[in-house]
Amino acid sequence: MKVYQTKEIKNIALIGSAGSGKTTLVESMLFEAGVIKRRGTVEGKNTVSDYFPVEQEYGYSVFPTVVHVEWNNKKLNIIDCPGSDDFVGGSITALNVTDQAVLVVNGQYGPEVGTMNAFRNTEKLNKPVIFLINQLDREHCDFDTVMSNLRDTFGSNCVQVQYPVATGPAFNSVIDVLLMKKLTWKAEGGAPTVEDIPADQQDKAEELHAALVEAAAENDETLMEKFFEEENLSEDEIREGIRKGLIARSMFPVFCVCGQKDMGVRRLMEFLGNVVPFVDEMPKVKNSKGEEITPDANGPESLFFFKTGLEPHIGEVTYFKVMSGTVKPGDDLTNADRGSKERLGQIFACAGANRIAVDELKAGDIGCTVKLKDVKTGNTLNAKDVDWSFNYIKYPNSKYSRAIKAVSESDTEKMMAALMRMRQEDPTWVVELSKELKQTIVHGQGEFHLRTLKWRMENNEKIAVTYEEPKIPYRETITKASRADYRHKKQSGGAGQFGEVHLIVEPYTEGMPDPVVYKFGGQEFKMNIKSKEEIDLEWGGKLVFLNSVVGGAIDTRFMPAILKGVMERMETGPLTGSYARDVRVVVYDGKMHPVDSNELSFMLAARNAFSKAFREAGPKVLEPIYDLEVLVPGDYMGDVMSDLQGRRAIIMGMDSEGTYQKLSAKIPLKELASYSIALSSLTGGRASFSTSFSSYELVPNDIQQQLIKDHEAELAEEN
Repeated sequence: MKVYQTKEIKNIALIGSAGSGKTTLVESMLFEAGVIKRRGTVEGKNTVSDYFPVEQEYGYSVFPTVVHVEWNNKKLNIIDCPGSDDFVGGSITALNVTDQAVLVVNGQYGPEVGTMNAFRNTEKLNKPVIFLINQLDREHCDFDTVMSNLRDTFGSNCVQVQYPVATGPAFNSVIDVLLMKKLTWKAEGGAPTVEDIPADQQDKAEELHAALVEAAAENDETLMEKFFEEENLSEDEIREGIRKGLIARSMFPVFCVCGQKDMGVRRLMEFLGNVVPFVDEMPKVKNSKGEEITPDANGPESLFFFKTGLEPHIGEVTYFKVMSGTVKPGDDLTNADRGSKERLGQIFACAGANRIAVDELKAGDIGCTVKLKDVKTGNTLNAKDVDWSFNYIKYPNSKYSRAIKAVSESDTEKMMAALMRMRQEDPTWVVELSKELKQTIVHGQGEFHLRTLKWRMENNEKIAVTYEEPKIPYRETITKASRADYRHKKQSGGAGQFGEVHLIVEPYTEGMPDPVVYKFGGQEFKMNIKSKEEIDLEWGGKLVFLNSVVGGAIDTRFMPAILKGVMERMETGPLTGSYARDVRVVVYDGKMHPVDSNELSFMLAARNAFSKAFREAGPKVLEPIYDLEVLVPGDYMGDVMSDLQGRRAIIMGMDSEGTYQKLSAKIPLKELASYSIALSSLTGGRASFSTSFSSYELVPNDIQQQLIKDHEAELAEEN
């Protein structure tokens, strides 16, 4: 295989909704480039992209697949991304290491919620976008409506390069208004017949050509001047204007294709090879220190590992982008993230499960290798004296969580090892060992996402596991001040134990002044603050601990033990056993014994005094509240709102985004447990949502009483 220079490499992410036909399109691209001799099908379970057993089981892409084609003396690295919102991590990974997005749109449905989510990701990462309307041969395809919806949703920057002469089963030709030719395909697809535009299409073609020329000219002052003078541009000038428009995201060219019949694929590849930006034309990537890194083949060697695949009989296959320099087999490199040394064995150009050994890869190129000792997804390998690392890929928050448990307890360790391996393949699978909830929780992007993990655990790893709803991390706090004291006294021969602690607890709010006086039962308690500790609790909120003991009633050396006793009780609130937060504790008096007092005595006295005071301070249970954003077709808005109101959600606002509605709400975490499934069921899978933690708020009284009752029953069962 030829060694491609940085200026001959283009990296492209193929993104779009589930069912838009990306995997089938890739088959045609590989076939056209001669990489494969026969096109596979999703139904036949023999495509290059979907080669993992779980993908063949479900008929969906689960992982992003890296392939390459050589076309017109250029190398196109293409990453075929999963379309389901549950596997959005694959798209985000791909967009971060590529320079161009091809956003595939299902010609039957037009822009769907998955299209909008994919476009949003390109927006966040400032990536050029080409819209590709696929499946134009389907019965219900209406190109003009799809085009209108594209412009309504994504703006007037969507500029047609092609349009079909007819859609549905009769589709076999397009008018290309850049070439100003009609392209017609035989039933088997492939290379088109190129003809002059028929008279009945001439006016429409000229109108769209003029719009394309004007859109291209707007991206370059020289081209704009020429356009004003001559009202036209050459084909090469139009291409140059489009390239600049792509880089600036001021232009989104629209192409037509039928991937399944290999119609329009060759023309798309020509455009990708001739027009879309090269690696070195895009904004430079910054390393973790904020330094811009130039993709220079003569620069220092640095590889960023963005993906790991676990393949039977091979083990880990790790995929990298050459950020700088030239990589060759046998290179000795250092892992910037882990400090370990690595020697690269063979390096490969990628084609799904197939790999082609190569002698070297230049800056900007994408490849893979096998049998590395200590490289994980997200790591960087560098040449000597280079300390770059890259941590620029940011994944979305999880949307769906389940507690996971091995059916056989003896498999627990194997299960955890498998979970950690799988997380290397998909970083949006998040594993949490919750000390608080006493559960192992897996977080993902949706029910299907976690169902896939379970399938792989049981079928690939041969470990039977069960899911259950995770417990909710409730918190406890207090609503008023109270005081209590407790004497711990124990005598059993020899030295005894003695410690007495008097304390006051009250709700803590940020910035509140130190106390001066308290009143309880008509009695005043004046405070003389000697020391103050503010503790940011690892579970959120604060504990403020004040020492107001006067006259040496308790020696200062016992204060750490008293604080420890309080902290122990903060970890198991009296109502539900949940963590307590936002409490101020004032130790104002006590007693000690010259012989029997010690740290343990005061820790136990403080623990019990705090428990008594907490119970008298109007204790309340808090629940986690999340910000929720739902993107939903307008037709389903009423059903979605009604469902949210039944989940104790508070609607915060509504907005429109193209043909979709964007709804914002605040919702308790408890009510989000099954929301992924419910929303999909309500909208036929045509809606999506995102969440982020907002705050802790008081639970309604009836729910608090039920939680207390459940906790008491749990304690009784343990005893």
